[in-house]
Amino acid sequence: MCSNMQDEFSLFGYGFIAVHVGAGYHSLLHEKDYKQACRAACAEAMKAIKQGFSAKDVVTNAITALEDFPCTNAGIGSNLTKLGTVECDASIMDGNSSAFGAVGALKGIRNPIRVANKLLEGDMTGASPLGLISPIFLAGEGAFLWAVNHGFIACCDEDMITDRSVQTWKRCKSRLELTDVDHKPKTFPLENLCNVSNEGNHMDTVGAVCMDRHGHLCAGVSSGGVIYKIPGRIGQASIYGSGCWATSRQVNKVGVACCTSGCGEHLVKTMLARECAKLALTRDAVSAVQEGLEDVFLGSPFLSSVEHKLGGVLLLRVEEGETADDCTVDLVWGHTTESMCVGYMTEQDKRPKARLSRIQKGQQHPVLLEGTVYRPPHR
Repeated sequence: MCSNMQDEFSLFGYGFIAVHVGAGYHSLLHEKDYKQACRAACAEAMKAIKQGFSAKDVVTNAITALEDFPCTNAGIGSNLTKLGTVECDASIMDGNSSAFGAVGALKGIRNPIRVANKLLEGDMTGASPLGLISPIFLAGEGAFLWAVNHGFIACCDEDMITDRSVQTWKRCKSRLELTDVDHKPKTFPLENLCNVSNEGNHMDTVGAVCMDRHGHLCAGVSSGGVIYKIPGRIGQASIYGSGCWATSRQVNKVGVACCTSGCGEHLVKTMLARECAKLALTRDAVSAVQEGLEDVFLGSPFLSSVEHKLGGVLLLRVEEGETADDCTVDLVWGHTTESMCVGYMTEQDKRPKARLSRIQKGQQHPVLLEGTVYRPPHR
């Protein structure tokens, strides 16, 4: 939408939040935990929406809540590296300003999404009076030192490691140490390594998409990465255009916020978040996610050697109608993995909704799509 229409749209005054806790395999045993995490994150985000917080701060609050749930692979409970340590990735993008902030392989900070949001704020501010350009992506020790220098409290690895993450790490380690009949180490493709993580019920990247009361959009993601990853490895949750993407309403009155989950290396090569968001600007949300997963992702020539392509998408599409009060909000999620758990809430909802989407045995189509349409009441 043109900039002169945004103030009119702010009269609309209704917000929307949606989150996910990863695309992978969610065991029935822990289904209640995953849904509880989604509902709690949505409830926390909705408080912020009703208090008039900006979209970027709403997304940050939602993902912070997800990072604090030990059942997710983000923040506390993150997958462990080969050395048994915690290194987290996170990023956030503001649709109104196109500002971006990200951290990669960050150690010693409980909520990496908050550091990413702080970097985003620097990008929104622009260059300093001395002409220094604010960083938008920091990694490793540099990211940690920057965070501490900007008021974030450091923590020990032990504060972020859970019994479940240790058990998953041990199971993965023992499997990777198996040898064949000639006593040669067995090798596992990356997608199989992701599946080892799934057996431990640790999903991949968590994420959130939001529309605040001014109609501004934002998307963000956070992840502990694939289990038993090499220290220093950075996944799609940090990479521009791969983990999240958000854009304000264009001339055609459409705005989009999108985030991804799955195997980071697959998602980085396809820049899936950006590609799905671009598709949604010119077609409906279902078609955008379907084409994104089928053509851009599964059909990518960059993944031609990959047997099992693991990916998931959560996409929020907002289209204004004839008047500022006339608006349609489409939320669609899709995945090529066995399951994906999402939650969402509008200001009119008394409580958040949570849905665990599963591909059924025998399903021939490689992609499962679900979603909901929301038409806010006229004021």
